[in-house]
Amino acid sequence: MSLIVDIEKDFGSFYLKANIKQEKGVLGFLGESGCGKSMTLKCIAGIVKPDRGRIVLNGRVLFDSEKKINLQPQERKVGYLFQNYALFPHMTIKENIEIGLSNLSKEDKDKVVKEHLTKMKLEGFENRYPHQLSGGQQQRIAFARALACNPEILLLDEPFSALDNHLKSNMENELIQILKDYQGSIVYVTHDIGECYRICDDIVVFSKGLGLNKREKSELFKHPMSMTEATITGCKNISSIDIIDKNKVFAKDWGIECDLSRKIIDGAKYVGIRAHHIRIIENDLQFSRENIFKLSVVKVFESSFTYIVYVQNLKDKNSDPIQLEVDKNISPLKVGDEIFVKFDENCLFDFC
Repeated sequence: MSLIVDIEKDFGSFYLKANIKQEKGVLGFLGESGCGKSMTLKCIAGIVKPDRGRIVLNGRVLFDSEKKINLQPQERKVGYLFQNYALFPHMTIKENIEIGLSNLSKEDKDKVVKEHLTKMKLEGFENRYPHQLSGGQQQRIAFARALACNPEILLLDEPFSALDNHLKSNMENELIQILKDYQGSIVYVTHDIGECYRICDDIVVFSKGLGLNKREKSELFKHPMSMTEATITGCKNISSIDIIDKNKVFAKDWGIECDLSRKIIDGAKYVGIRAHHIRIIENDLQFSRENIFKLSVVKVFESSFTYIVYVQNLKDKNSDPIQLEVDKNISPLKVGDEIFVKFDENCLFDFC
């Protein structure tokens, strides 16, 4: 299965530009609200028409501005799961699922509806109406409707955003199992970094309408290549840098020198490290001496399962605080404590 998206569209408030190729696996669109990820999904589905470009699914042209090709949504063989489910309230569950099955006989429609209700563990719900279902059940019905037409591509637009945390976790596990059996292309839109990492194989980060280069998910989180990628993937510690040599930088906002495990990339302007990649150590003899700093605790916050601790360079009171995530099993820290911390050189990353 393959998807090619090379499109541009001027929305006035922002300019959408995306150039994406995907051969297999689940492709994630990650970004803040209003960045263009859902609009790109709507362009693939045929709901929104780009100003220029091409969209090709499995060698079949869905849109081509030069050749004046623009297939209607019902011709594109797309399964679309909307953020708000978009179930028709005046229709029964059976009728909602049958929306995209107009070319089938009554017997075949009944068979498809029964098959997908069984898959969603909602047997016997055929004659109920959407308002008679819970949020999680409505989401399952919307998913069944998207799959019922046997689409070549499945487009999922923040499918869990309306669910509470417990139900969201259960539905996510169910979705992952269902997607394993689906043979078509999948595009998954979300602003949730954890969700995106668990479900997707490759990720395109969107920033102000621009789809950045597609990244394999583990590489994206290990080494973001831009400020947008670093912040959207949850990095809390970022500093501008002066490059000292091929593996060493001076982090200007923290007032410390950092060693990286690999060569600094050309034109690098920043260094980052995630809060959980900084370790508190008993003394500076426990590990190799690279990236061990004596810092002062300036803030401590308690979260559900950890303490969020902010530390600062003792020698530079104007430096930016650095965030750590500390297990609650250790003795609690307090403001004014001086501690040794170790920055894992394998987890420090530089970017432009």
